[in-house]
Amino acid sequence: MRYLLLLALTLMNIFPMQAQDMSAYSHETFMHNGDTLRYRMLTPLNYDMHKAYPVIIFLHGSGERGSDNAAQLLHGGDLFLKDSLRREFPAFVIFPQCPQNEAWAPFKLKRDSTGKVAGADFPHDAPPTKAGALVKALLDSLLATGKVDSKRVYIGGLSLGGMGTFDMLARYPDVWAAGFPICGAGDAKTASIFGGKVPVWIFHGGADPVVPVSFSRNYYLELQQLHADVKYTEYPGVGHNSWDNVFREPGLLPWMFSHHK
Repeated sequence: MRYLLLLALTLMNIFPMQAQDMSAYSHETFMHNGDTLRYRMLTPLNYDMHKAYPVIIFLHGSGERGSDNAAQLLHGGDLFLKDSLRREFPAFVIFPQCPQNEAWAPFKLKRDSTGKVAGADFPHDAPPTKAGALVKALLDSLLATGKVDSKRVYIGGLSLGGMGTFDMLARYPDVWAAGFPICGAGDAKTASIFGGKVPVWIFHGGADPVVPVSFSRNYYLELQQLHADVKYTEYPGVGHNSWDNVFREPGLLPWMFSHHK
């Protein structure tokens, strides 16, 4: 009985790994000013070294932080592996991994008298976080190779990565061709920095208990008032894992790749 139980547990562990084979993403390490950023990279299908390709940077959520250089592919990694999409939209896809206890964007949690989190402040005048600065430095190094098309640089992310996406859009509005923050948050007033410069498609679950949907709604309203190129999709009744819905959106990649600087 003990042997059968061990065999069952082993098979349960093997089959999910086979279903989520991420070996096409190379294991990479980037070092800058003494700091290290681990990331996974998917090379364009039928890669031609004489061409410059678009690049997509995707920022994961808080649960995938660490140093294993694997967890960050949990949500979204399989989307970019689909052969049909790789043929239609050849690109470099970068999944950096944020170290534990760090964040993609600076923010301060606000707590009530009981210590419960009651909100957050996003000081845009603060310097970038170490992880955020490393992502920008990595992108700069990739652009310097000439293998990346500087007019087709895209960024997206979910939850903590959605916060990072909003922060990156505001910090470097001249870099991005388009962005897609998922269940993110930030200071909606910074929309005036990238509105009109970067097309944005914002996603959020209407019943998100972790990151209030009001953050995305506020960004959308600000961008609308600026007459910016913005789309907003809210999934009624969906909780924090709205990324599952986003990754099923057939129009996401066609929309993104339709934009360039």
